[in-house]
Amino acid sequence: MAFAEPPGWYVISLRPQGGHASLRRAAAKHGGRLIALSPWRVTLRSDDQARQALARALSAPRLLFTSPTAVRAATALLPLARKPDQTWIAVGSGTVAALRKAGIEGIDCPARMDSEGLLALPALNDLQGICIGLVTAPEGREVLSSALRERGAEVVRADVYAREPVALSVRALGKLRTLDAPAALALSSGGALKQLVDRAPTEILRQLRKQPVVAASARLQQLARDAGFAEVELAEGPLSTQLIAAMARRFR
Repeated sequence: MAFAEPPGWYVISLRPQGGHASLRRAAAKHGGRLIALSPWRVTLRSDDQARQALARALSAPRLLFTSPTAVRAATALLPLARKPDQTWIAVGSGTVAALRKAGIEGIDCPARMDSEGLLALPALNDLQGICIGLVTAPEGREVLSSALRERGAEVVRADVYAREPVALSVRALGKLRTLDAPAALALSSGGALKQLVDRAPTEILRQLRKQPVVAASARLQQLARDAGFAEVELAEGPLSTQLIAAMARRFR
């Protein structure tokens, strides 16, 4: 369905198919609308290999979940239960909420909800000889995984879901070709940005590089600049409300 009238501005979302709701709600509160430009979709794994990897990760003394989707995928594979003396860590408040829904309490979570914030947690400082179960997706949180190993940790990785590339929406591409209001790109995933740069039509990518970007972290800010996006603002954090707040200030 076409928009009846142009909004004050648009947020361009690279979140997976079906994962735009929180950004859409946040934008609507500030007079914005959303263009869903998903470069991938999320698929929960159900194979024995993933289940066995998760079982090994869940036996580690420290457990780290990198997203609410990781929690949802894990609970679909195996019941979650805290063992004595285990430390459970979540990347952000959404992941904490998902773990609590699964029955896990007493979860460590950084104030800055990204890989850099996680690495500042005391539980992830002295890791020599410590086993950490990392519950995530393939190609997810590579910076975090490498940093944990550099600190001496043995990382037991469980990839419990996958991101599968999908064709960019024809409707979204058409909307970008005929923008009737200012727009900004919300960036919370380096992998999504790579998919976009690798697969977007040349004229669309050229146009997107002219739009401002709001990045969820300094690392993503630099990735966007390296990818040819000249105007990249840093949001206060990765939450939808934080990304949209930065855009709303700009377009107000």
